[in-house]
Amino acid sequence: MSKQYVKRHVLEKNKNNSKEKEKPNKNIFSKNFKKIYPIGLHRTCSPLSLSLSLSQNSTDSSLTDYSAPLDEKISLAIRLIAPTEKREVPVAKIVQQPSADPGEEGLIRRCNWITKNSDKVYVQFHDECWGVPVYDDNELFELLALSGMLMDFNWTEILKRRQLLREAFAGFEPNQVAKMGEKEIMDMATNKELNITESRVRCIADNAKCITKIAREYGSFSSYIWEYVNYKPMINKFRHPRNVPLRNPKAEAISKDLLRRGFRFVGPVIVYSFMQAIGMTIDHLVDCFRYRDCVNLAERPWRHV
Repeated sequence: MSKQYVKRHVLEKNKNNSKEKEKPNKNIFSKNFKKIYPIGLHRTCSPLSLSLSLSQNSTDSSLTDYSAPLDEKISLAIRLIAPTEKREVPVAKIVQQPSADPGEEGLIRRCNWITKNSDKVYVQFHDECWGVPVYDDNELFELLALSGMLMDFNWTEILKRRQLLREAFAGFEPNQVAKMGEKEIMDMATNKELNITESRVRCIADNAKCITKIAREYGSFSSYIWEYVNYKPMINKFRHPRNVPLRNPKAEAISKDLLRRGFRFVGPVIVYSFMQAIGMTIDHLVDCFRYRDCVNLAERPWRHV
């Protein structure tokens, strides 16, 4: 055997030994690689592969079963990495649509003067009536009378007796209230449930007479009062309660004319409260859930009936 042949034989033998040594390393690498990418997505760098790699500590053998369909593997991996508990979202950050149940007011963002201690009747008035345009003479007369009572009571106290007042004043029908006699006035003044003074009863009766006169002149009290704003509500964009005024130039002008026509208890502050209640001015704060609803109503074409 020549030296050249022996040298070549040694080289081939060393080469074969080197290849055999490399085989275990390749198997170990492949095994570890499968642990990191258990469903065979190691060739992609998509977000899905990154998220699925979080399941590398799973002991579920189905993940390493390469005979299973790919869709089944992905579905199983997603279930494994899904959170076991739902995170609770702070209630303060939840902005929900208005609920029909007044008891759920804590979940709805309202004007700041509506608090968790506010009476339900006051909350309901805020949610359903305050800032909604009113064109009916009876309703306008009622809200003018209720606004005038703010000199003696707050809205909650007034609204709790609203139904009793409606019954006592014939549904606030101006023509009927204007005809009230002395006996009817005294009966209401002595009614403890109504809890209103004789002067207040007489004031409401006198204002009813003034409204009937305006109705004859303008066709309706509604036409008269809405003419001050060209039959379109004033839309404000107040962000804080301190921005909402107690009176404005328009209220002062209306008050002055009402007093000239014989109305009583209709100062600028009372008139502005009346304007807010009948939707002549939209004073809901911009982050109140009722703001957009009232603005949508205010922007509709005005059709007086």
